[in-house]
Amino acid sequence: METLGEFAPATPEAAVDRYESVGPAAQAVTKEVAKAMEFDAEEYRRRVTSDVVETARDALFASLLEVHVGTRDEFAAATAEGDYEVIERGHPDVDNVVWHVADAADTVVAATFADEQDAAVATLRRQAFGEVYRDLLGVEE
Repeated sequence: METLGEFAPATPEAAVDRYESVGPAAQAVTKEVAKAMEFDAEEYRRRVTSDVVETARDALFASLLEVHVGTRDEFAAATAEGDYEVIERGHPDVDNVVWHVADAADTVVAATFADEQDAAVATLRRQAFGEVYRDLLGVEE
């Protein structure tokens, strides 16, 4: 089993704190991307809205979530001990699973994959944000 990522908030408060902590980074990234795209001041004000920065914050938070990558047996063993709601996407006969344990919501979000681990990890992180953290953080779609 392999673990990737930076954090898995244990409580709703920890999730909120972490989400708030990535706000300045999201603003800086958005500003630098706009600069690289050669936005002048007027275009920047018109196009880089609070919704754009909020989307960057959501993506940054999701991209840093801790995930585990392993076999179906490792996934089963990891989830057997907790009292979690398990949200699993993919086919149950696929050997590889990527999952995020969202202790803050007593939920595990998982996805099966055959070959494309990087794509599965990225997709799972977005799904975990959408399935668990969006509501927990009070983030609107």
